[in-house]
Amino acid sequence: MKNIIGLKELRQDMAKYAKKVASGQSFIVFKQSKPLFKIAPVDEEVWETVIDFTKIKKGGVDIDEITDINSKSSSFDFLKKEPDLYSKKDLKKEYV
Repeated sequence: MKNIIGLKELRQDMAKYAKKVASGQSFIVFKQSKPLFKIAPVDEEVWETVIDFTKIKKGGVDIDEITDINSKSSSFDFLKKEPDLYSKKDLKKEYV
């Protein structure tokens, strides 16, 4: 079967197989006569653009800006008003 390839062959000629997958072909990759995984084209209908960071800021958004969002957010401020369920003393008894 022409759609079965060895892992070594895939590693040695990744660009060739990437082009074939992009053109619609699928392959089952084997190692030592055992199937490992299948490579196949991405089903475009499954993907949904959630946010396009290039529309927020020309050139995209720096990763540090994204990872710092929660630390600057006030989304969980309401929890400050809630009483603690356990004291540090309770936790030390149970888990230390």
